[in-house]
Amino acid sequence: MSEIATLVLAWLAGGVIGIFFFGGLWWTVRRAVTANQPALWFFGSMLLRMGIALAGFYVVSNRHLDRLLLCLLGFFLARMVVMRFTRTPEKPTCLTEKVSHAP
Repeated sequence: MSEIATLVLAWLAGGVIGIFFFGGLWWTVRRAVTANQPALWFFGSMLLRMGIALAGFYVVSNRHLDRLLLCLLGFFLARMVVMRFTRTPEKPTCLTEKVSHAP
């Protein structure tokens, strides 16, 4: 396989790892706020997500710095993608009411 194709695959793999990591974080926060033991949710999710992400980086990089850097770039670009798709619509604030303050 050519070097360019290998680097593109490393970048895409970083994106997949990032979508898993940050999507899993979003899912965990949504579940943990209503759970009986939220600390267990957060700790278990962190261990699972970190373990899979680090193993993925290790496999993709294969001891090549350029592959690792492109994988990390894809990882952080995936963060922006997940943030964009998981936003909640903002509610407009009503600023017409006046608040009385102490003189």
